[in-house]
Amino acid sequence: MIRTVEAVIDAEGRVRVLERVRLPAHRRALVTILDDAALTGTDETALLSERALAEDWDRAEEDVAWSHLPPER
Repeated sequence: MIRTVEAVIDAEGRVRVLERVRLPAHRRALVTILDDAALTGTDETALLSERALAEDWDRAEEDVAWSHLPPER
């Protein structure tokens, strides 16, 4: 399973995850460094809403409701 968690990186390059993450063993991770200017307005709202909305988006009923649209290219 792929998860996204919010973290901050200090000037020394140390990564601090902002929520508790429990894993059964060591895992590799990819870190995306965001520009602070990019996190304004609707971009920030979308990022912060993603986790809460995922519960609704990841349901079979949603797939059926949008099935009339052409697939992504």
